[in-house]
Amino acid sequence: MADKVSALLLFGATGDLARRMLLPSLYGLDADGLLPDDLTIIGTARSELDDDGYRDKAKQALDEHLAAGFYDPEIGERFLKRLAYVPLDIADEAGFQRLAEAVGDPARGLAIFLSTAPSLFKPTIDGLAAVGLACPTVRMALEKPLGSDLKSSREINDSVAAAFPEERTFRIDHYLGKETVQNLLALRFANSLFEPLWNSTHIDHVQISVAETVGIEGRGDYYDGAGALRDMVQNHMLQLLALVAMEPPTNFDATAVRDEKVKVLRSLRRPTSETIAAHIVTGQYGRGAIDGQTMPGYVEELGRDSSTETFIALKAYVDNWRWKGVPFYLRTGKRLPERQTEIFIQFNGVPYSIFAARGAATVPNKLVIGLQPEETIRLLVMAKTPGLDRHGIRLREVPLDLGLANAFADQRRRIAYERLLLDLIEGDPTLFVRRDEVEAQWEWIDAIRAGWSEAGVAPRPYAAGTWGPSAAIALTERDGVSWHE
Repeated sequence: MADKVSALLLFGATGDLARRMLLPSLYGLDADGLLPDDLTIIGTARSELDDDGYRDKAKQALDEHLAAGFYDPEIGERFLKRLAYVPLDIADEAGFQRLAEAVGDPARGLAIFLSTAPSLFKPTIDGLAAVGLACPTVRMALEKPLGSDLKSSREINDSVAAAFPEERTFRIDHYLGKETVQNLLALRFANSLFEPLWNSTHIDHVQISVAETVGIEGRGDYYDGAGALRDMVQNHMLQLLALVAMEPPTNFDATAVRDEKVKVLRSLRRPTSETIAAHIVTGQYGRGAIDGQTMPGYVEELGRDSSTETFIALKAYVDNWRWKGVPFYLRTGKRLPERQTEIFIQFNGVPYSIFAARGAATVPNKLVIGLQPEETIRLLVMAKTPGLDRHGIRLREVPLDLGLANAFADQRRRIAYERLLLDLIEGDPTLFVRRDEVEAQWEWIDAIRAGWSEAGVAPRPYAAGTWGPSAAIALTERDGVSWHE
């Protein structure tokens, strides 16, 4: 399974994801000499294009989305020559035959990136199987959403598994391709400083926040059917939680890492009607302002009434020895004041301050791992304020910063999909999501949604440009905790 492939087949090749992420990522890999010399990239979608027409669209995408100064005409010409295109209507059997002819012999190795509506997964896979493109030398990558609940997720995975067994199925969560997410594993398991403290004895609580300033951005139909819980918590945020909370794997390979993640997901405390009311807050944004610019409310953007949540804050517990009693606060929403994704870990305070009698106050140490807009790691520690201390000692919290852009200034900042596409091409599933992880996530999410339905939960209003409903602040303050902002 570790063999490289000679062809990469991109479904949805004219879509937004391909233009913004996939084509720039593949160009970046080519620029660094990481793509196999003989790799052909075949795009397919409904649009009627020939090879040259698709290359023109790919060049436009590179011009729009590559970092300034990164495009090199010589490399670009080499990359664009790799591209081919086959128009395809999923209902057209002859189209799949043309696709198979463009791919050639799949025994040379083929990777397929499927970025289509989930309703098209089964007919697409059936079409691929009918023309011999589901043989043991072919691996399949699936872009979310993979269902809307456990039942639909199982149906999708069953249809995929009929042609592609688990070891050849690569489920994508693009957060796992981010450097800082991978650095979380390095921080924990490559440093003796943190792991001995990474437990309920030394950690007071954990916060995971994914804040967006944008609204639905033309994704109204999808988002209104999903909401914040299914769009963000079910995948990205639970994956981050699992990486924070997992036990040390026996080694850094796909089986060991994913075994430990699924243990965490299965240890999440099941919500009850009482805890849903006390531990979960939902909201929906109304009119407001961000950076002085007036923003419409969700219902205005959507164009119809809706009870879909655009914000959720919740308190979760991982019921195992390591994390017994430690709350994990998760918060995500749209039209919040700033774009920010971070993991915030607050350690317990010192058991006794020797400086208190001299007038000094201490605060607990904190570790802040920023994923966006900048990738940073910041450890907040106590230090003495300079001075002669004739009227008492003064302590101040100071940051020890590791800005990855500065620490690794000689390294190009990569798109998350670069790592994932390269791993797909080379056959390494470590940073992809296994089926039992997906199902454990959905079981927990479905329990929350069932509780909402039973209790008749409706999202509370909040103004665009604020940090959600006031009840989200009360959620943490009842525990003596403040959201890190």
